[in-house]
Amino acid sequence: MPEQKMIMTREGMDKLEKEYRHLIDVERPDVIEALRQARAQGDLSENADYDAARNRQAEIEDRITEIEHIKDIAEIVEAPKGGKKIFLSNVVTYREKGEKGLEQVKIVGTVEANPMAEPYPLISNESALGKALIGHVPGEKVMVECDDPYEIEIVKAESGK
Repeated sequence: MPEQKMIMTREGMDKLEKEYRHLIDVERPDVIEALRQARAQGDLSENADYDAARNRQAEIEDRITEIEHIKDIAEIVEAPKGGKKIFLSNVVTYREKGEKGLEQVKIVGTVEANPMAEPYPLISNESALGKALIGHVPGEKVMVECDDPYEIEIVKAESGK
């Protein structure tokens, strides 16, 4: 059975490709050099530099493999031109019912999600909030279906920045 595609924004794929190139072109050669220098120190059985370099090499190779896998199954999805409905890569401003302040999030693919990102959280299209927003338009009120459901009003949606 073929593996399910993973949807991503173009921006997310570009960022992943940049990380991949950095790992291949910078990190991998650096760790190879660190291993060479550690080996030159002699006895490897009690060589902390060698152990650290081997651990770093394993981390780098694991991440390279992970990125290659993501790239193999990724499908770049972009918002339709001129579309009014909220879609992947939109930056959405909303207000939770009963609250005065506005919140802002960007909807991205699962692998790109980062709730601590600045200037606004990057939320997955698979999250409760992402699912509630996609397909709706500014001015609508929607329910966010989660353990403790809540209502939000969509104030504004912009194409990703």
